[in-house]
Amino acid sequence: MRTDVIKSCKDLKVYQMAYKLAMEIFEITKKFPKEETYTLTDQIRRSSRSVAINIREGFAKRKYKQVFIRHLNDALGSSEETRGWLDFAKSCKYIPEEKHKKLDGNYDEISAMLFTLMKNWQNFSDL
Repeated sequence: MRTDVIKSCKDLKVYQMAYKLAMEIFEITKKFPKEETYTLTDQIRRSSRSVAINIREGFAKRKYKQVFIRHLNDALGSSEETRGWLDFAKSCKYIPEEKHKKLDGNYDEISAMLFTLMKNWQNFSDL
């Protein structure tokens, strides 16, 4: 009997990771300068949250293959957008080099998982 059956999007490792990273970015951005509130802070929070939310919305519509894949593709785009905002945060010296490297690597891993999930959407118990 299989114990790794996916019953909700919360069972997907890629969703768990995306959610955790969005919360980590939320905490980090609390320390960004006030003048970034409506620019970098807002943008990076939105894009990081969008990764998890698109996975969740796609999972809810997984019955329709193309809709599911479209949401995963949107999540992939948001993951890459977040990496871009992380680059700006590092260049502006709002986050240290090592924190940037860790977060960027995590989002690279999420992007790879999303790509794999799009290609193997019928067998997603290991993602």
